[in-house]
Amino acid sequence: MSAVSANTQDSPSYRSNPALNQSLIRPETNQKSYRWNQKKYSRNRRRIDIWLFVFSMLFKFWRNNQKWTYAGGFSEEKLAVRRKLQAIWIREGLLDLGPTFIKAGQLFSTRADLFPTEYVNELSKLQDRVPAFSYEQAAAIIEEDLGKPITKLFRKFDPTPLAAASLGQVHKAQLNNGEEVVVKIQRPGLKQLFTIDLAILKQIARYFQSHPTWGKGRDWLGIYEECCRILWLETDYINEGRNADTFRRNFRDEDWVAVPRVYWRYTSPRVLTLEYAPGIKISHYEALEAAGLDRKRLARLGAKAYLHQLLNDGFFHADPHPGNLAVSPEGSLIFYDFGMMGEIKTNIREKLMDTLFGIAQKNSNMVVDSLIELGALTPTGDMTPVRRSVQYMLDNFMDKPFEEQSVDAISEDLYDIAYGQPFRFPATFTFVMRAFSTLEGVGKGLDPEFNFMEVAQPFAMQLMTNSNGKNGNTILDELGRQAAQVGSTALGLPRRIEDTIDKLERGDLRLRVRSLESERVLRRLSAIQLGTNYTLIFSALILSATLLFVNGEQLIALIVAIVGMIPAWSLFRLLKRLDRIDRMF
Repeated sequence: MSAVSANTQDSPSYRSNPALNQSLIRPETNQKSYRWNQKKYSRNRRRIDIWLFVFSMLFKFWRNNQKWTYAGGFSEEKLAVRRKLQAIWIREGLLDLGPTFIKAGQLFSTRADLFPTEYVNELSKLQDRVPAFSYEQAAAIIEEDLGKPITKLFRKFDPTPLAAASLGQVHKAQLNNGEEVVVKIQRPGLKQLFTIDLAILKQIARYFQSHPTWGKGRDWLGIYEECCRILWLETDYINEGRNADTFRRNFRDEDWVAVPRVYWRYTSPRVLTLEYAPGIKISHYEALEAAGLDRKRLARLGAKAYLHQLLNDGFFHADPHPGNLAVSPEGSLIFYDFGMMGEIKTNIREKLMDTLFGIAQKNSNMVVDSLIELGALTPTGDMTPVRRSVQYMLDNFMDKPFEEQSVDAISEDLYDIAYGQPFRFPATFTFVMRAFSTLEGVGKGLDPEFNFMEVAQPFAMQLMTNSNGKNGNTILDELGRQAAQVGSTALGLPRRIEDTIDKLERGDLRLRVRSLESERVLRRLSAIQLGTNYTLIFSALILSATLLFVNGEQLIALIVAIVGMIPAWSLFRLLKRLDRIDRMF
């Protein structure tokens, strides 16, 4: 699966109807000058720009925990406001750093375990609107990859791009047989930029891995490897073409979904030629009404299409935002941009059934275990806090009927649970939740009364009853299976008790006991030892400064005294921490 998409502007959402001109996406003209948007890239300049951004970001994160930096005193509300502003700053900084970091930011937007909700939500908005590159550069890439002059490949080729993004841009063209197509061309020098940036990113990953705070319990080098795989996959338009073909085949029997056809003769790793499929952007409501299309029907079709992908095909569009969805004059949904697709394993139905039963019974153990089997949770430590959080959600947020639930509210709760916990949601699961939330927003824009969960209810019921008989499990079968499990557990209980007693006698059973008093004493001893070190350093520096001053070295003495203020300040903060430890315990 490609975990980061070619973004909104890479989507060939192109129109030919004059009434729909408001839907046409054109490259922005008044753009600031992007430092990365050039033919040749300076490795040293990139290194300075990137590390400057990283250290600025770390400083901002450090400042968040310093209560004295808040005007008028610290409060949770002020922290939330500061995080929101920082999230916007990070998004703008990643956009300024270019394609590598735009895509990395989109990947990080799936990692609710690494960043608070404010950052995750802002990173998910990363949509690269950048200047177009020249027609001459586009033509040179086409001719180099396809092996013929552009005039022989196409009868007509519009030199003005329809859309431009950091990875590439799209031109309208006409084949020699008269068929209209759109041609997506990769940005010049993109692979060179990726090579430079990924080398720097590896250094950053190593730095974070060894960081005493950020490196604890996190596999930054593993995240880097995943980022590399995704970014290189994004540069392969052959892979995107295959995704489009698979998606088109999955909907070949549905006349209410349209997918542009790939012209493989005119496609290469840097050039992708697709059928010209004009349509109305799904978020342009006035144009939809002017065309006589039913907005309520379109809202339900969008949800139905996604549930079809997820539950029937197991191959889904992972970025169904309004830029990638349009509507044909006949009322069919048109999907664009297949750089980011998700895939779900074939045994999803049985495990989803366990999840649904666990939710229905408000059994956190069953829910967590089924989510782990689904791959929706990746355990990396003690799962007890996770089970408690899930049970809290089941007790407090699942009292409403299924059809009255909000996908967006549920996903926000899940992200809040994920942050700081010893587990993470894999990218596939996060993309599913984000796609659900996006489609719910699109649906409410089309129809204020739309509820995604209401549309999903028949699919959920079908899943639970498994009426198609593919694997023979019905609700009664499931209840029977669970009853058998309970009976088996009851029969095996005496033997398990006997085994436990044997282990106790042999000394094989280990118990871990947590003593709050011991923890308080250990923390206090550690802090006192550190305070002693600060005191010795401060005393040595002040004594040195005094001796230097007596011997007439006033300037050096002043410098040494100023340096001595650093351990003094650290000692002062340590004393405050000791007081806080005493109050906590």
